[in-house]
Amino acid sequence: MKLAKNIKFSAIKVLQNESEAINGLVEYIDEQFEEVIGVLLGTSGRVVVTGIGKSAIIASKIVATLNSTGTPALFLHAADAIHGDLGMIKQEDVVICISKSGNTPEIKVLVPLLKRLGSKLIALVSQRESYLAEHADHLLFAGFKQEACPNNLAPTTSTAVHMAMGDALAVCLLEARGFTAEDFARYHPGGALGKQLYMTVGDLVAKNQRPAVGLEADLREVILEISTKRLGATVVMDQEEKVRGIITDGDLRRMLVQNPDLSVVKAKDIMTVNPKTIAVSDYAIRALNKMKEFNITQLVALEAGRFRGFVHIHDLMKEGIV
Repeated sequence: MKLAKNIKFSAIKVLQNESEAINGLVEYIDEQFEEVIGVLLGTSGRVVVTGIGKSAIIASKIVATLNSTGTPALFLHAADAIHGDLGMIKQEDVVICISKSGNTPEIKVLVPLLKRLGSKLIALVSQRESYLAEHADHLLFAGFKQEACPNNLAPTTSTAVHMAMGDALAVCLLEARGFTAEDFARYHPGGALGKQLYMTVGDLVAKNQRPAVGLEADLREVILEISTKRLGATVVMDQEEKVRGIITDGDLRRMLVQNPDLSVVKAKDIMTVNPKTIAVSDYAIRALNKMKEFNITQLVALEAGRFRGFVHIHDLMKEGIV
């Protein structure tokens, strides 16, 4: 199959069309949007999101985002709703109905049934003059000029703006609820994302050796400690077991280049003072961010000021956090 010569142009045009439409939503973030946020925050029930066709797919995605950010939500396909699944909805629930035109047959059948149940109805539509918009309790308008489809038929830009508006809702609700990274971790315990949010530095350093030497340790002792513990570094501690510095294998190489009298070199002579540290209670993702910030590959892990080990970039890579 031969590709059209203007394939790159077509792709760029689609992305420009959709990005411009999403940017255009800014003017629709108004008092009505704020009212919707208030309704969703105030409900004692769940948020039920429904739609037909491509709008149903967008509804499903919005439900997933809401659930993962602390707003209990259910997906209800509009066609299933009018064939028995209305029993999912309780009076205290809030229903968000998504439709590009707001005039599809299934929506016209569904809206009176929802009103009869007594649930609040929010319309997310792209046509203000539509059956759904006129009969909803609250309106979220997501207007756009035309679909990215050259025939202006296939749902492309319309689904993009509806999904973006759903994300805006979810994030506003998240912030209003004070939803934290710790809360997010409870809903995402699996996979690399979950590890970023619940795995601590302590979980990592517990698996590692704890290389350490005293301030007066000679060069041979330093080299043996770094080599046998295989972490590429050792801390230097005083008699009270407080960390005073760090020596890396790089420090050793730089010291050898200077050609000192190796027989008199002590750990305190070649250590780097004030090494970068992190608490064992901190999340592993914070360790990664700190390594990136200072362009280093390991951090000294402390607990109440006491040395508990090293966390190395390789530890983060093994856990899939990098």
